[in-house]
Amino acid sequence: MRHRSLVILTSVLTTGALTLTACGSRDNNKGGDSGSKKTEVIIGVDAPLTGQNSATGLGIQGGVQVAVDDANKKNLVPGVTFKVQALDDKAIPASGQQNATQLVNNDKVLGVVGPLNSGVATQMQQVFATANLVEISPSNTAPELTQGKNWQTKKVRPFKTYFRTATTDALQGGFAADYAYNTLKKKNVFVVDDKQTYGAGLAKLFTAGFTKAGGKVVGTDHVNTGDTDFSALVTKIKNSKADLVYYGGQYDESEKLTKQLKDGGAKIPLFGGDGMFSDTYIQTAGKTSEGDLATSVGQPVDTLASAQDFIKKYKAAGLKGDYGTYGGYSYDAATAIIKAIGNVVKDGKVPSDARAKIVDEVGKTKFNGVAGPVAFDQYGDTTNKQLTVYQVTNGKWKAVKSGTFNG
Repeated sequence: MRHRSLVILTSVLTTGALTLTACGSRDNNKGGDSGSKKTEVIIGVDAPLTGQNSATGLGIQGGVQVAVDDANKKNLVPGVTFKVQALDDKAIPASGQQNATQLVNNDKVLGVVGPLNSGVATQMQQVFATANLVEISPSNTAPELTQGKNWQTKKVRPFKTYFRTATTDALQGGFAADYAYNTLKKKNVFVVDDKQTYGAGLAKLFTAGFTKAGGKVVGTDHVNTGDTDFSALVTKIKNSKADLVYYGGQYDESEKLTKQLKDGGAKIPLFGGDGMFSDTYIQTAGKTSEGDLATSVGQPVDTLASAQDFIKKYKAAGLKGDYGTYGGYSYDAATAIIKAIGNVVKDGKVPSDARAKIVDEVGKTKFNGVAGPVAFDQYGDTTNKQLTVYQVTNGKWKAVKSGTFNG
């Protein structure tokens, strides 16, 4: 997902690439059997850790923390001790940009996982690219981040430093539309979005897929992030005779919308994207969420044999947040960076061009991660195109269909 733009900036900060030195990246912690000093390397994290979207943001931080703990315990990169520096962007693009600059200015930071929101990513990419600092998002799904603003007609990769382990809305929107029309047999949909990069983009792609399949959009509307009163919108939806509401946006608003919709007498399901896929949605909406649906990237992490050790460690560590949405993808993103660092940093010695070399190594990534195979195409997009539709059943998200979508 994820992708909220609360503020649109008119300029992008540019930051000069930093020169890294081995001495500048060392600390005094002793490591290894020999008792020799180890070089401290930081994996940065940017996500909303408080406020809007914090449940999923904390899940990203937790996923990275488990990966770093594993790397240190297994001594995956001899001579290196990894640490996590997590910064809170509060789902605000301006904060994300400031965090990107802070991470770039710390020469111990050799890679960043995040952000959660696509709208935040648009204000961070240039900062990282200027400094040759690799960034892997476990959750951004807006196609233009990797394929350019004209991606539907001509794909051009804007930033070679940006990668993601989540597939894009170009697939997610169509996957949801196909399920709504052909499996749910819904014919009339009312489409709502939150006017943000992620939400508006996903709603547009769902609409295109649904109408192409033969469905009809009987109404559209927009909400603002932070809205809590949807009474006027509920009236519009009821009058439209829609048999489904599709929502492009986050759980913060949709959990309230679905409750007011059902309480207002419109007993129809609300369907959204991965921005809605969180236990928090069900907890807030309560019984009114029953029957609602959401798509999310990948397969259900709880069902993957490859993820069971990760889940066990996450729970044992008492980490906060929702690991089920992006925790596995965050672990894999951090692992990709750690593996790349291992190919560049030898015996704790960080070359002056380490950041640029790490970007190149990430591009060659290929391994089996906890959430599935990890590799990137020429645009920096994941080659793992799996998606899943979930439905609220007896108060829990239940996977009802997993697969891929080719358009």
